[in-house]
Amino acid sequence: MGIFERYLTLWVALCILAGVLLGNFSPEAFSAIAALEYAHVNLVVALFIWVMIYPMMVQIDFSSIKDVGKKPKGLLLTLLINWLVKPFSMALLGSLFFRVIFADWVDPQSASEYIAGMILLGVAPCTAMVFVWSQLTKGDANYTLVQVSLNDIIMIFAFAPLTAFLLGISDIQVPWETLLISVALYVLLPLVAGVWTRHALNRKNNGQKLDRFLQGMKPWSILGLLATVILLFGFQAETIINQPMTIGLIAIPLLIQTYGIFAIAYAAAYWMRLPHNIAAPACMIGTSNFFELAVAVAISLFGLHSGAALATVVGVLVEVPVMLSLVAFANRTRHWFNP
Repeated sequence: MGIFERYLTLWVALCILAGVLLGNFSPEAFSAIAALEYAHVNLVVALFIWVMIYPMMVQIDFSSIKDVGKKPKGLLLTLLINWLVKPFSMALLGSLFFRVIFADWVDPQSASEYIAGMILLGVAPCTAMVFVWSQLTKGDANYTLVQVSLNDIIMIFAFAPLTAFLLGISDIQVPWETLLISVALYVLLPLVAGVWTRHALNRKNNGQKLDRFLQGMKPWSILGLLATVILLFGFQAETIINQPMTIGLIAIPLLIQTYGIFAIAYAAAYWMRLPHNIAAPACMIGTSNFFELAVAVAISLFGLHSGAALATVVGVLVEVPVMLSLVAFANRTRHWFNP
């Protein structure tokens, strides 16, 4: 991991502080940025999120899909956790905490928005950082590539209807047109651009060009994330100053969800007798989130100042240290799978 990835939690925390301070000292600047939108999509935030997502999509090699039939149990575990367990458990935990346990501390409108942000995190499986988690657990890199590629294809078709369904059963109104535009803008188009770029760079099977391009783009991806965090917390600065406990309240169910999903997936991998180099990445994919997509869609659906956008950004703050702790646990328990 490079310095950006290794200390991502620190950078995010510093950007949260910077965003809150700037938002309070210069609210007019953030209001001007918030006004730059078209069809409920803020143009500045959309630009930063594209800078985040595009390099990640270039990493995906869809030619690996031809290997989908090899070692199917690991793929089955990933798909079951990502699409049949995690989204529904996230919706359940969000409703439990913000409509029951935290009901006395959060107003109903904010509670609905926090739940929506959590749902968006739960429905967006990881596509990029999972390569880092796989490498750190000595996972099968090629198999991880197959898992991520298959997930991306499913996400194109499943993200919008599953998100709409879970928001609907949580009594949150779903603007379908905005949701579909968000999927096209932040999933489909970056995927197409990534595939085209990868093909162009690999036209003569010259992997060096692709590697140099990815290395050059990696810092921009992280900078796009950090710039987005500054903007979002700048937009939310007044709310955060007036309600500092909000961040902690959002983080509690996210922590329970992350550790709980990993425990379920890891136990299932052990029961299925998967080798560790497949089990560990499969569980990491099921546990981590495509938070860049969740942030973008939350902004498009509910607005820059919404609780949903805030919840997705808290997901960024929580995920990196939690995933590193799970990497350490997976490495310490390797002998469970390969005695």
